[in-house]
Amino acid sequence: MTTPSPTADTGAELLPIATPARTRAALRTLIRPDRGLALTGIGILVAATAVGLLVQPLLGRIVDIVADGRPAGDLTLPVVLLVAVAVVQGLTTTLGLTRIARLGETVLARLRERFVERALNLPADRLERAGAGDLTARVTGDVARVAEAVRSALPEMARSVLAILLTLGALALLDVRFLLAALLAVPVQLLTARWYVRRALTLYADQRVANGAQQQQLLETIGGAVTVRGHRLEEQHTERSAGRSRKAVDLTMRSVNLVLGFYGRLHIAEYIGLAAVLIAGFWLVRDGAVSIGTATAAALYFHSLFGPVNAALVLLDDAQSAAAGLARLVGVTDPAEQPESAAGKAEAGKPGAGKAEPASVPRQRIASSEAAVTVHAVSHAYGPGRPVLHEVSLTLEPGEHVALVGTSGAGKSTLARIVAGVQQPTSGTVTAPAGAGSASAGASEHPVVLVTQEVHVFTGTLAEDLRLARPDATDADLRTALATVHALDWAEALPDGLATVVGEGGHRLDPARAQQLALARLVLADPALAVLDEATAEAGSAGARVLERSAEAALAGRTALVVAHRLTQAVAADRVVVLEAGRVVESGPHDELRDAGGPYAALWRAWSGSRAGAPHP
Repeated sequence: MTTPSPTADTGAELLPIATPARTRAALRTLIRPDRGLALTGIGILVAATAVGLLVQPLLGRIVDIVADGRPAGDLTLPVVLLVAVAVVQGLTTTLGLTRIARLGETVLARLRERFVERALNLPADRLERAGAGDLTARVTGDVARVAEAVRSALPEMARSVLAILLTLGALALLDVRFLLAALLAVPVQLLTARWYVRRALTLYADQRVANGAQQQQLLETIGGAVTVRGHRLEEQHTERSAGRSRKAVDLTMRSVNLVLGFYGRLHIAEYIGLAAVLIAGFWLVRDGAVSIGTATAAALYFHSLFGPVNAALVLLDDAQSAAAGLARLVGVTDPAEQPESAAGKAEAGKPGAGKAEPASVPRQRIASSEAAVTVHAVSHAYGPGRPVLHEVSLTLEPGEHVALVGTSGAGKSTLARIVAGVQQPTSGTVTAPAGAGSASAGASEHPVVLVTQEVHVFTGTLAEDLRLARPDATDADLRTALATVHALDWAEALPDGLATVVGEGGHRLDPARAQQLALARLVLADPALAVLDEATAEAGSAGARVLERSAEAALAGRTALVVAHRLTQAVAADRVVVLEAGRVVESGPHDELRDAGGPYAALWRAWSGSRAGAPHP
């Protein structure tokens, strides 16, 4: 189950937040592979804590020796044993905490990997509804909070809980009345913990949401700074940012006041418990039931509980904050937390429906001898009353190149993303290749590859960037792919050739070269179906022909769906499909549609008439 997706004051539908039960289940799943490490670490900490409990009786022994007026030589053995206890406890504690910390880091790494994997596979429209701020807040603030808890709170909590349990047992061994006196502090501590937990979880969850809304506003304001200045909206955006910042600060101050009240109540519990143990010791010594040294050991035992009890209760602060962050991460990482699409629900209800594929690839797999792609009655809406596609049906034959054209907002990019499998349709079905590669290359691990106009150059060497598409590619394979898209000359002319560092902080690639890099990755991946969504749009007029040649070479021998930014791409396609207001209004070869006098002919006249020297085949 999930809690309902909260909606920040940005109006965005935030990503799911896992319920406590789902969060605990996910945590158990993450820890399960390292149960041996967990048990070993806890066992060593138990031994370390047990050894440490010998300190108080040894100090009590020293008190008895002094109180009885015995020779100074009698102190030698207790002092030597104290030193031995300190050494053994130090070594075992270090070893136990190291193992617990290793467990925490391993689980955290596993959580991060699952988060990245699931985030990359979330439907594009789901991310758009949530906004970048929510995902950014989770991958930064929430991961950092959980990491901090794993590195500091988890080991300290484990040690504190063990120390509390074993110390209470030691008090009972001295005299059960000491234990009963110490337990007078427990009701106050439990009430304090309950008071805190009931307020903290909701408060920290609200704080995370407010921080996400604040980051979303900052991202929108900074990312659209040119538009903000152009429309003189600086004051309005500043006020929005300030308002969301004030909300985040208000929640932070509420959490500070909550923690201060928490500490105050803990101090009251300490005074009650210590006073009760001292009074019990006074009466027991007076009655001759215990020695002064035993009463001293009991008082020291309770005093030694101040640290672990306070640490355990104070760590509830970190634990509650981390739990809120963990629930937000599990909401993304756990497939059970992702809502089904309408199409997925419809398919699940069909007789004989088997195990569904991941939500990010809502498609059936078909043999390569059949049609490469069949889109049947696909409709899509980004929200109620916002339809983008209306029962679109389309078939791409194996090896066919189809160009999608239409005015802005016709639904071309949405259809391309649905065909590529990165977005779910609201209704309808899509069948796609089963994984057969090009005729010359055999089977491919990438049945579909999408290349958009927004290309990211990853930080690393050019060779590493290329190998993201095929990790086992040799340098010769990389050069062949670059040569295919006419990029080998400039790649080898870089300062260190394929070993040149590109991306953030490295050698900067202009938009045309970055797009050629993406096309070279497509060649290396060797998909059966390639989807290009205005993949040549970032190039200026001078680079357009070069990129179109590169795209044509990259698509050779494979089925392709191309969202045409320039109608020269439609001329080169086997077939042109015209979208208008989310519907297919024309389909056929360029020459036929140009001469038909319909919507495509109008687009062609408008496009070619605005360009001197445009081809008129």
